[in-house]
Amino acid sequence: MSTPDHEITPVTANQLTKIQSSGIWASGTSVSAEAGQLAEALVATLSGSAEQVLLPAELQELVTQVKAKATIGLPRITADDGIRLSAFTIKLKTDEPRPVVIVPAGWTPLGWTLFTYLYLKLALRGYHVLAYTPRGIGQTFKTPGGGYIDAPFTSGGTVDVAGPLDWADGSTVIDYAQQHFDPSKIAFLGESYGSGISQLVAAHDPAGRVEAVVALSTWGDLEAALLGNDTRHLAAVDALVKFTGGPEERKFGPDTRQFLDDFRKGTNLDDLRAWAQERSPLSYIDQTNARGIPTFYSNTWHETLFPVNGALTTFERLTVPKHLNLWIGDHAAPEGAGLTVPGANVPVDEALAWLDHYILGTANEVPNWEPVRSQVMFEPTVRESLASWSDVTTSTEKLYLGTNGGQDGTLGTAPAAGWKASFTTGELTEAKAVDELLKTGQQEWQGNPKTYLTGKFDRSYLATWVSPAGARRVRGIPRVHVNVTPAGAKATLVAYLFDLAPDGTARIITHEPYTLTGAKAGQAVEVTWNLQAAAYDIAAGHKVMLVINAKDALYSDDNAALATLSVGSVAGTEAYLELPLG
Repeated sequence: MSTPDHEITPVTANQLTKIQSSGIWASGTSVSAEAGQLAEALVATLSGSAEQVLLPAELQELVTQVKAKATIGLPRITADDGIRLSAFTIKLKTDEPRPVVIVPAGWTPLGWTLFTYLYLKLALRGYHVLAYTPRGIGQTFKTPGGGYIDAPFTSGGTVDVAGPLDWADGSTVIDYAQQHFDPSKIAFLGESYGSGISQLVAAHDPAGRVEAVVALSTWGDLEAALLGNDTRHLAAVDALVKFTGGPEERKFGPDTRQFLDDFRKGTNLDDLRAWAQERSPLSYIDQTNARGIPTFYSNTWHETLFPVNGALTTFERLTVPKHLNLWIGDHAAPEGAGLTVPGANVPVDEALAWLDHYILGTANEVPNWEPVRSQVMFEPTVRESLASWSDVTTSTEKLYLGTNGGQDGTLGTAPAAGWKASFTTGELTEAKAVDELLKTGQQEWQGNPKTYLTGKFDRSYLATWVSPAGARRVRGIPRVHVNVTPAGAKATLVAYLFDLAPDGTARIITHEPYTLTGAKAGQAVEVTWNLQAAAYDIAAGHKVMLVINAKDALYSDDNAALATLSVGSVAGTEAYLELPLG
């Protein structure tokens, strides 16, 4: 969607196949051209503005079926402060009370249009549908005179980042749904940004009208996603800012722009933490529990926008009927195609089954599901069911970091002390979390995880430790403990856990950064931090490789440039890697 008035071209079956096989991301900051074209074609066909047939036969038939049993609307819903929200409705033609599913759009320049196929699926299952674009989100185009014009699916105002204005807007949308649909029940379904808004509206709606939530590629703790371990997640925030659909100065109000400026500079971070906590579903878990709202969570192991540990913390504290799916890949890779095009998609099918049970009252398999289902990396056919997340780890293995001299160390069963491994800060290395935000994880979901050539790991800028060969079932949250000697008052380290094959290639299991603050140059400090959760089977003959460096493109770097950082082990508090096993 390059301009508001460009010609809409027909979608081919091959384009649908490409979305199904390759996902919805063209890059970390753009939706694929095929997904955007499909969204346009579906909306034009549904609204009656299409001047020619724009859809392949299968989708055209689906639209025909929905239009035969429902009416389509494109309303603007006025918020309490006068801001007008772009919305899309499917109202079933029936006198029988039916439930409504409200879908706040994700943080995407295409607003509510991207998942139009989902709305058709919901309607055919017996739901009214009300989708809307949260305030400030959606494409905005510059005009020749220096002004701006918004796309029809773009909402007014500026982005509140799931703040109180978004909560109030959600309740206003519920008011609209009650007035126009008189629904029997109300559910919220959201993906990404929309999933957080869904949880927050459910917790805050004054009348407690939300009766179930589906939260896909979701988040629970925004502070952890932005500032985990005192490390700013710069690449994720930069991608999101570019993904609103317009220039930053138009999309964000003065207060939010100040927070963004502070985040980039690393200043006033305590204020930023409070701002993020206010926008975190985790902060209102007691309200959600008190309301008993059945909640469905879905997240990915290598999530680069909303790392999985924050979602796990929130999920564990829920006492409502709940379910968590964990998938291979990165943000929206598992469910993206299933929300966009026809075809088999287990992540979306299970989410809809959850809604069917709790909202339609369908007698399906949902009551028999274990609360947690984990897909094992990188074995897409292997899923493990558990009674709770805490059950995933049944034992731990402590591997002590030792040294062979230089930067190549060992992971063994005996504590080793009195050594240091030193390397230079300030340079990116081949040991990195991803090649590209979103895209690397999308390729994992498609069965093509990145292969690392460990011989290219430049030991000038990192240190490694390798275990003896042996099969292991990594299940849970690994932990690293080391003694760090920084070159200044701050130091950033990034730990990576790899599965090292006999030929020297590796696959990443997990990683996590840590920033040491309040230190003194040259003075050693003990540091312990958790890596992101994982479910990974290490084969017999393979080894565990731990890598620590000082810089990753995803994160802020608080090291002195080209300084020496040392990682070591001290008697009595020896360095170790703790592996969770299951």
